[in-house]
Amino acid sequence: MRRLRIPRWLYPGMHLKRWLVLVFMGILVLGLGAAVFVRDLYRSTGDDIPIIYALTGAWMPPELRAAIFAGIGLAVTAVGVWGLMRSVVSPFVSRGNSVMEVLYTKRYLARGPRIVAIGGGTGLSTLLRGLKGYSANITAVVAVADDGGSSGRLRQQLGIIPPGDIRNCIAALADAEPLMTQLMQYRFPAGSGLDDHAFGNLFIAAMTAVTGDFEEAVRESNRVLAVRGQVLPATSVPLNLGATLESGRHLQGQVSISHAEEPIGQVTIEPADVRANPEALERILEADMIVIGPGSLFSSVLPNLLITDIRDAIAAAGGLRIYVCNVATQPGETEHFSAAEHLEALFNHIGEGLIDYVLINDNRKARRPQHWEAEPVELDIRRLEELPVVVIEEDLIDVANAHRHDPAKLAAALMRLQQEDRGDRPRQRRFARPTATAS
Repeated sequence: MRRLRIPRWLYPGMHLKRWLVLVFMGILVLGLGAAVFVRDLYRSTGDDIPIIYALTGAWMPPELRAAIFAGIGLAVTAVGVWGLMRSVVSPFVSRGNSVMEVLYTKRYLARGPRIVAIGGGTGLSTLLRGLKGYSANITAVVAVADDGGSSGRLRQQLGIIPPGDIRNCIAALADAEPLMTQLMQYRFPAGSGLDDHAFGNLFIAAMTAVTGDFEEAVRESNRVLAVRGQVLPATSVPLNLGATLESGRHLQGQVSISHAEEPIGQVTIEPADVRANPEALERILEADMIVIGPGSLFSSVLPNLLITDIRDAIAAAGGLRIYVCNVATQPGETEHFSAAEHLEALFNHIGEGLIDYVLINDNRKARRPQHWEAEPVELDIRRLEELPVVVIEEDLIDVANAHRHDPAKLAAALMRLQQEDRGDRPRQRRFARPTATAS
């Protein structure tokens, strides 16, 4: 004999049945109010019985009685629906969040634009921290050429893709940020046996061992840590970065290149014919907006763009393509670089035609940190006007630190640009200051 299965929503402790009964009662009261208007039928089914006559208010005018029943029915139904909604959503509400915050994240942000952010380092995580307030359809395509610190040691010891930049992006997109950031960025003290390893790096390395594949490990990390969007490595193969300096000298490795003591002429990746992550390519082709940078130009941004598949996908994409110029130079890598020199270096490596807009900071009044060797990126307008891009000037920096982007300002500027752009008009070379709009 087949065993009768009870629906799980009828199990004790589900906190659903009481609200379903309340909703049912509210609908019954609404139906009773509607029945008032069918007066002949209504009278024939109970108006002549004294107790029903008294309980249903048959002694009142029909219009008033219908209004009262309708009001009570709507109120009871509303309370039941609200309680039912809270019971269904409450398991997904973390401490400190409300039901409406969860619904906002799951519904409003789920309808946001499809955004792909390409880069690495601190710049990419800063960008993601701002963008996640506008959309849950974010894909971060992260560089995998790091060979220093905790990431470099795990890369050498375990043969995995360096997880550092991926860790930063996961922390930035996590719903529980900034607590998740503190956890993922926690570094074990010296003498612990895990000296200077970041917890997030070890977490991703452990996930790789459990799943047997680095890309699957990152995918599962996105799910387990409730990432708003997804983080993807640019490729499944660790990249080796090389550079030729203007003097002709060669450097090998991201750490060496980031500390170059003379101007960098050209950077390359090995293997040169590496295949990109297929899921990253798919997201690029589907994107409404592709954001390149900010981040270290030669060691974080270009390693992604030197992958032929990614470059071709950006060229074929129909979405808006924006390069976010750094707000400060980087000693040893882009020392004394102007905004135009950042763009020219980019074009020298990937060619022209892959970027529609360049977003540049125009705030020169923010506080500059003492003892920082970097300097603000200068606007050389005449050289910029000769480049085949639309240059947008905006206030993008943290007022307390002129060498860092402000996540909220940067994301708001990008979203304004995405909304104002019209795909049916040609994108001409010009300087533009977008009109201020509510963000």
